[in-house]
Amino acid sequence: MGINEDNKNKKSGLLVQAGILAAAGFISRIIGLLYRSPLAAIIGDEGNGYYAAAYNIYSIVLLISSYSIPSAMSKIISQKLALKQYKNAHLIFKKALIYVSIVGGIGSLVLFLGADLFVTGRSAVVLRFFAPTIFVFGFLGVLRGYFQAHRTMIPTSISQLIEQILNAIVSVGGAFILTRMVGEAEELKSQRAMYGAIGSSLGTGSGVLIALLFMLFVYYVNRNIIKRNVERDMSTPLTNSEIYREILTVVTPFIISTFIYNFSSTFNYGIFSRMMMGLKSMEESAMSELYGVFSSKSIVITTLPISMASAVASAMIPEVSTSFATGDSKQTGSIVSRVIRIILMISIPCCVGLFALAKPVVTILFPQKQSIDLAGNLLMLLAVTVIFYSLSTVTNAVLQGIGSIYAPVRNAAIALVFQAAVLVILLKWTDLGVYALAIVAIVYSFLMCLLNNADMRKKLTLEFDLMKTYVLPGISSVVMGVVAYLVHLLINMLLVNTMGGFYFPNLIATMFAVIIASIVYFVVLIKSGGATEEDIRRFPKGASLVRLFKKTKILK
Repeated sequence: MGINEDNKNKKSGLLVQAGILAAAGFISRIIGLLYRSPLAAIIGDEGNGYYAAAYNIYSIVLLISSYSIPSAMSKIISQKLALKQYKNAHLIFKKALIYVSIVGGIGSLVLFLGADLFVTGRSAVVLRFFAPTIFVFGFLGVLRGYFQAHRTMIPTSISQLIEQILNAIVSVGGAFILTRMVGEAEELKSQRAMYGAIGSSLGTGSGVLIALLFMLFVYYVNRNIIKRNVERDMSTPLTNSEIYREILTVVTPFIISTFIYNFSSTFNYGIFSRMMMGLKSMEESAMSELYGVFSSKSIVITTLPISMASAVASAMIPEVSTSFATGDSKQTGSIVSRVIRIILMISIPCCVGLFALAKPVVTILFPQKQSIDLAGNLLMLLAVTVIFYSLSTVTNAVLQGIGSIYAPVRNAAIALVFQAAVLVILLKWTDLGVYALAIVAIVYSFLMCLLNNADMRKKLTLEFDLMKTYVLPGISSVVMGVVAYLVHLLINMLLVNTMGGFYFPNLIATMFAVIIASIVYFVVLIKSGGATEEDIRRFPKGASLVRLFKKTKILK
């Protein structure tokens, strides 16, 4: 969990580190999904709506003030470390702490004092409870970026797990306690939903705080190694003005890019809420319920596989930046091509699997009967965004890593404007309602992929085997999807007739369907020539998969 003194840890390769971060991200998302189920039962779809509206604004302010810091710090510091400039790397780290204290403090005040300007009604009250987290997160981001620059993702990974665990405990516990304080009267339903959303917001802040304390402990453990590296460095230290100029030069495009890339959710909520309440004369509570199903159920499920792409992107920035900085564009292109192929081999079956088992998955995680059908239908539509968002996340990181830092900004802005126009048209001239949000999510993520890919190919030579990259994973995924659907249908039908009920038969049937479908996917993919042993080893926990496949004779 520490920093290697000579920074030459052979196990710190891109795919190993990406695998560590992907595994932690995957487990964190699982925890996030698991606690969402009891939370949804406590605060309801209306409470989810208030929470989601407030969380979207919190995310935007967080993106501007702090969230881009880990990637930006990772990029700046990794370049200094590659040149053995340990002194400058540590100076940048210390000045970045000052930077985030100022920006984070301003962000917290803006969020607290201006909550009513960003959202309306009960969501504004919830938003104020998010404000202190903005300030705390900045320091966490700098520490994570510092250790990622040293090619070790372990501290970040563990801190993510700790953050999510405490978030889950406090969110559910806080929501339960606060809703009980309001009472059970029917006329207090909306107030109860708001208090439940406040409890959940307290969980977010608690998670960030405990993660920060852990990262400070990691820094304390490594302080002697850091000090020795700095003392033996004879390079000329940068001045304060040079450091802040470098931080601002790199952080600003990261912030703008990430802001626009993630602003679509908040922007779309603003359009959706105003048009549904104004044009369609819908009550705030009814609108919030619809948005709660979309954002806190269907969207949340799709983030699980996308988190793997985010992990790969985070691990990728130092590697791509270092490779491209040496002028080896061919090697950089090879790294990018390899990672994109792995991303597609994961995201395509995830997309098909979510489509085939949309309703069963929703039933397991969010068994509130009144919204299962809507959430399941939305998830079927949103499944395709798993592929597009995974690719656009990685290509964003590539463009930033090779110096095209404003390309993702431009592309995100173009995609945002186009999808906003589509959303307005769909809401005004159709009765699609909340389904329009799912459609424009597809449009936005697809456009980001298309535009990023075009910019990436201007600077890098990417070589893909069409059959192995797209066709064979696609065919294998379709076969897997059909098997998953039929296995679930058969087992669920048998168990319902023998056990009765709906939840446990569905749970058991889904588990069997996922296990059998996963085996089918890899069997078809490997036997058709779509993946070799070397390819499988590049997956997160790939060595374990190879051993398993060899024991079962799937791999020779």
